[in-house]
Amino acid sequence: MPEYHGNVKVGGPAQTHELAQLMITKVAVGPMDNNAYLLRCRQTDEQVLIDAANEAGTLLKLIGDGGLARIVTTHRHQDHWEALAEVVARTSATTVAGRYDAEGIKVPTDQLVDEGDHISVGNCSLRVIHLVGHTPGSIALVYDDPDGPPHLFTGDCLFPGGVGNTQGDAKRFTSLLDDVETKLFGTLPDETWFYPGHGNDSTLGAERPSLPEWRARGW
Repeated sequence: MPEYHGNVKVGGPAQTHELAQLMITKVAVGPMDNNAYLLRCRQTDEQVLIDAANEAGTLLKLIGDGGLARIVTTHRHQDHWEALAEVVARTSATTVAGRYDAEGIKVPTDQLVDEGDHISVGNCSLRVIHLVGHTPGSIALVYDDPDGPPHLFTGDCLFPGGVGNTQGDAKRFTSLLDDVETKLFGTLPDETWFYPGHGNDSTLGAERPSLPEWRARGW
């Protein structure tokens, strides 16, 4: 398997990041170039999907015959759950979302999660971080890899080059940047690899020097 770099394109092949206990497969789907992530526990083969964003057929092919335990939606914006209803119908997966965004997702949420909750992927676990600003109930997910640096799924709250869109609202921007700086950069090491809702991956270390610039420019 080729070395993982996380650069995927809509219509192109998926990329798989092979960790000691967890497999992370990234694929780009839909007209807004959304990323979806399929996580599989290497010991139990249990699978969890982060953001059934679009192209249900692509996602179902990725899931394969192994079944799907859960689908986590990072936030309420429609481009991150366009394929949710169809994938749930085909897999009977449990739906998971942040407590304060679930009402904005037009597929019922089975499991509401809050700051500090854990979502299992077989013998692996994702820790929930609540980030306010892009939406009221956005969540990021941390896999604290016992065999290496953490892996962080940020939805639309953190990208290479800045935080998520807050529609020019200074209060929302400050809230999001404060949460990102405190809860992500303030608690996780530079080696943390993060996977955003669109585009390429990065590490916290690569982005950390730009935090003052992001705050000064206001977006």
